[in-house]
Amino acid sequence: MQPRNMSMSGVVDLAAVKAAGEAKAKAEQTRAETARQGGGGAVSPSSLVIDVDEAGFELDVLQRSAEVPVVLDFWAEWCEPCKQLSPVLERLAREYNGRFVLAKIDVEANQMLMQQFGIQGIPAVFAVVAGQALPLFQGLAPEPQIRQTLDQLIQVGEQRFGLTGLTVDADAEEGAPAPEAEIPAGPYDALLEAAVQALDAGDLGGAVQAYKNVLADDPGNSEAKLGLAQAELLSRVRDMDPQKVRKDAADAPGDVQAQIAAADLDLVGGHVEDAFGRLVDTVRLTAGDDRDAARLRLLELFEVIGPDDPRVSAARTALARVLF
Repeated sequence: MQPRNMSMSGVVDLAAVKAAGEAKAKAEQTRAETARQGGGGAVSPSSLVIDVDEAGFELDVLQRSAEVPVVLDFWAEWCEPCKQLSPVLERLAREYNGRFVLAKIDVEANQMLMQQFGIQGIPAVFAVVAGQALPLFQGLAPEPQIRQTLDQLIQVGEQRFGLTGLTVDADAEEGAPAPEAEIPAGPYDALLEAAVQALDAGDLGGAVQAYKNVLADDPGNSEAKLGLAQAELLSRVRDMDPQKVRKDAADAPGDVQAQIAAADLDLVGGHVEDAFGRLVDTVRLTAGDDRDAARLRLLELFEVIGPDDPRVSAARTALARVLF
């Protein structure tokens, strides 16, 4: 595959549009909030190269891009050029020492992300800066060209969005156990059990917090992700008047919030396909913030059911059709 270069002049053009000012303000707000919460400290070298999926895209890419440019490497196991490009990108991520983060996305497992970025072939490399998606290049590229592209990306991040990168703890060895690895499994088990007990007692707020406590230390904990999604769903529907919610949804098909509320009720009532279908239709009929609200709620409901459920797979396909 011959590389299809995407000039970095496109980055400057995108950064010059009105949305860039809003993105910069959001990035500054996010950095300030992170600092208030005690975040933004030094990171280990291993955190400069991460695997990202659709579920973690919001946190690992969009939110992180308010602190540092995030370079996206779309790859697949069967892609031979990917096997040549990915090691170069990983080495450069460590060499640049926190000036950017490399997020690796397996397109076979995350086809919706591939579709959302309009990728026609792999390897494909994009960047996200302060929430703004920027194409870099597709196919193999020589290392000097990659370095030039990264340098320009970092310059744009600094000049346009005030992104100065991450501080890397040079004393943290790649092979050393991560701090969380030294924490025994017991506390997680106890927190998960506390969350289940809170659910059984009807303390939905306590359950939500317990699951969040687990995810704060172990973001990939699948049991906590599922439990949190379920607890938050139950919290949303607890005080609903089912008859009123369904009447509002029937009387106002264009009211996005009414459709979202009805979808929550559908799912709690076991009508999974109805909930998914309602939100897919809402995405199809709306645009802008309304479309995003319906799409994000649908993704949240996918978490409640679980990624391996065939109904989720079917709804993902339907969602992709209406989005693209």
